[in-house]
Amino acid sequence: MKQTLRRLLYMVLAGVMSVLSDSTNATDPLIFVSAFAPGDRGAIHAYQLDTNTGQLNQTRRTTDAEHPFFMALSPNRSFLYSIHAHQFGGEEDDQIAAYRIMGDTGELKLLNRHSAHGTAACYLDVDATGKSLFVANYSSGSVASFPIQNDGSIGDMVSFFEHTDPGIRRSRQQVTHAHSIVVSPNNRFVYAADLAIDQVLCYRLNPDTAQLLPGQQPFVRTPKGAGPRHLTFHPDTQHMFVINETGNTVTSFNWNPDSGMLIEQQTISTIPDDFTGTSHTADLKITPDGRYLYATNRGHDSIAAYRLDKDRQLTLVDIVPSLGKGPQNLAITTDGRWLMCANMTGNNVLVFRIDTESGTITPADEPIAIPSPSCIMIY
Repeated sequence: MKQTLRRLLYMVLAGVMSVLSDSTNATDPLIFVSAFAPGDRGAIHAYQLDTNTGQLNQTRRTTDAEHPFFMALSPNRSFLYSIHAHQFGGEEDDQIAAYRIMGDTGELKLLNRHSAHGTAACYLDVDATGKSLFVANYSSGSVASFPIQNDGSIGDMVSFFEHTDPGIRRSRQQVTHAHSIVVSPNNRFVYAADLAIDQVLCYRLNPDTAQLLPGQQPFVRTPKGAGPRHLTFHPDTQHMFVINETGNTVTSFNWNPDSGMLIEQQTISTIPDDFTGTSHTADLKITPDGRYLYATNRGHDSIAAYRLDKDRQLTLVDIVPSLGKGPQNLAITTDGRWLMCANMTGNNVLVFRIDTESGTITPADEPIAIPSPSCIMIY
């Protein structure tokens, strides 16, 4: 009798543990990582992130995406958009591919591909309604907007702006280089960072048509020779942060959500004062609670961690090795506990555990091998 009761107890406990395990797995986010390579080597990899250990477990690999340099997700998480290029930055315009996300394993179904109307397409974003798609074309120095159809496919281009005035004449600032394009938190403006002209340009957005028009303040300048690359907004929706590729700095701006105007607040270095080598920044991300900002250094091959005070001033916390060459892109989970880094030339992705009390980061697991990872999107 006792053995029977004990066996029943074990069965109940096993069932409870199984339910708990399934529940935990159900909350583990899906992670998309693009492999920046041609042919079948170019792919979009899907992983499940174990939120207990920080381990990445691969679930899918979509191989019809060539040179998928950057990706964007629709707000309803039904569609994924990716760069697609047979020869990235070649003479022919690159393309943007639209995929439907099939289930929770990362399976992707191609909907259509559309010309990016530019070369070396390097950044995508989708507006809050899910009806507008934006692209920044690096080599041709242009940005464009497209309507998104009800089925998630990409419609014909409705806006196109080619940046002008190269400004400083130095190796990477001979011609314009649009390097990112980001929708504002209130969905009224779109901002593009151009590395060559040291400007962040502002466009007004009509979310019903995806049309862009120059903003009241058409652009704001970053420090001379800084080379603005990527930008992001603080969760308080009153500040913007821009990472400067050639200046190895981060610049913060006060942002007016009504007019879209930006006022420079602070510029801070991303590399140690005693570093004498060559390095260029790539990406920056802010934790969902707005307390910490992380920025990548390619060359120094590190991640700079900053604390943000109530006035959104940045204070350096630490600069830690990225454990791979060329840290290209970052992503932070919605709970603010995990930071992922794509080391593009190092051919690996690493997950770091974020200490929410100090902002410091430590590796959670061994690097995941992947050819030329260039972008990370959390589903």
